[in-house]
Amino acid sequence: MTTDDLSGMGPLVARLSRGGQRLRHADRTHPWVLDTAVVVLLFLMFCLPDLIHGGVNDGDSPRRFRLAFTHLPVAGMLALQAGLVLPLLWRRRKPVAAFAAITAVFVLQWSLGAALRADIALFVALYSLALHGRLRQLPWACAAMAGAMVLVAVRASSAVSVWDALFFLLSTATAALALGMMVRIRRAQLAGLRERAARLEIERDQRSRLATATERTRVAREMHDIVGHNLSVIITLADAGAYATDTQPARGKEALELIGDTGRQALGELRRVLGVLRERADGPPDRPELSPQPGLADLEGLCAKVRAAGLEVVYRTSGDVDALDSGVQLTVYRIVQEALTNTLKHADPGTRVHLAILVEDNRLTIRVQDTGPATPPGPPNEEGHGLVGMRERAALYGGTVSAGPTGGGGWSIEAVLDLTPESGGDR
Repeated sequence: MTTDDLSGMGPLVARLSRGGQRLRHADRTHPWVLDTAVVVLLFLMFCLPDLIHGGVNDGDSPRRFRLAFTHLPVAGMLALQAGLVLPLLWRRRKPVAAFAAITAVFVLQWSLGAALRADIALFVALYSLALHGRLRQLPWACAAMAGAMVLVAVRASSAVSVWDALFFLLSTATAALALGMMVRIRRAQLAGLRERAARLEIERDQRSRLATATERTRVAREMHDIVGHNLSVIITLADAGAYATDTQPARGKEALELIGDTGRQALGELRRVLGVLRERADGPPDRPELSPQPGLADLEGLCAKVRAAGLEVVYRTSGDVDALDSGVQLTVYRIVQEALTNTLKHADPGTRVHLAILVEDNRLTIRVQDTGPATPPGPPNEEGHGLVGMRERAALYGGTVSAGPTGGGGWSIEAVLDLTPESGGDR
């Protein structure tokens, strides 16, 4: 076969594939049509010639074949043909019953010594049983088939050798059985592939939804940290500025300037977070105004804003904090920011806050303790979103967060992060 012949087979294979898909769809919609077509085809090809010529024992066959088989009247022949062919109508719905009925008629026919071309129906029934029946039913079906073939070989022994007849008949039965099993295995493989493809599609959609939910959680956490902290500072400064306007105008002006600086910083951080989410419908996404993520170096500025809002912050570090990577520094910054925001919300003006960041080997500890009243950041028996967000951030590094009142009447938050580098997926 030449290359041109191979290239010309592409459209033919495509047409055959489309035709096969249409036939399978039609069969699923109207299964009785195929079963009826099989019965009609067998009748035209194998039953009608026997009715016309009077059976396989007439015609031009050798004399010993004509003498070996019994001549049947048309009515008896038609009844046996109906018993062989009609059960094929339910060969897919009830393959065991169809095979049993055809086998019974087949044994009856050969017990009478008659030979019919419609005996091919027994091999079709065996094929259907291997394809549609239960596998545990095949052994007894094969045994019944072998017994029927032995009966045929014995009845035809006057015309042909028993062993030759058995070899031919059993080979034909084996071919029908093997064909049915091959089609069954092929269909099972295709069904498995379709199921796997559907499962992979579901998993892909689940991963996409999970990634979307994770990104939404991250953005919501960033928004909470930015908006919650800066608004708390702005509100505190506004209250202090309003109080100082009449008595100390200079302090009121300073408060307004700090409010402006804090608002501009919050606006810049919001633009950075929301800029990566904004896309233009008619082109590439807008380039957001990027700025470095906050780290430990920005804690001094954070403490300065809190001090300006009326709290006294004492900040110290211990250990090699400069060696921390940017991800850890961002986590530390956000946890401290949330802790100071809670203190700013719930503590009285003039409260002293002790902030300590300690690095010891592969362990990082953040302690934020104030001397104000031990007012929990939220309703009784309910954790606020800020504490939940801190725990989520600490969990990224295998850490924990604990919070509660201190013995001196204040509130304490302690976060511990595990800095052990990951190796092979294990810490």
